[in-house]
Amino acid sequence: MSKHLLNPQGEFPAVTLGRRLAAMFYDFLLCTALLIVTSGIYKMIQMAILGEEKMRTLTEAGALDGDPLLSTVLLFVLFGFFAKFWTWSGQTLGMQVWCIRVQNADGSSISLWQALLRFVVSIASWLCGGLGFFWSLFDKQKRSWHDIYSNTQLVRIPKKTK
Repeated sequence: MSKHLLNPQGEFPAVTLGRRLAAMFYDFLLCTALLIVTSGIYKMIQMAILGEEKMRTLTEAGALDGDPLLSTVLLFVLFGFFAKFWTWSGQTLGMQVWCIRVQNADGSSISLWQALLRFVVSIASWLCGGLGFFWSLFDKQKRSWHDIYSNTQLVRIPKKTK
């Protein structure tokens, strides 16, 4: 995917941790709904392949608990959600509400590779008790671990006027 300049252009301030967390909460709600729908579709496909009686037997036996294929599908869907928004407009829906955008230093959209790095390192940040996010409190440019590692920046853009 080729990089394109995002609008509006200009010098924008870095995003505070509070605004970051607020946008993440919005996206958490959206992603929860997305993962529920994806799981439902996955189970319907699984039932169509295996049949209702076989599914019931496997479910009662606990054989479908911790399904690694479902976990993998959900991880790819979650990455697809973030990658599409980050590489296309620089904003997820939660980021739009809070006037936040992820971009390169020159104001262009991030690449798919940068989106993957952001996604993986942000998971690692949460697994470390959120330390990667709280890092932004100490960084002079207010960058979190995934901002640093993916060479991206999160900026606060002005609200769109009608």
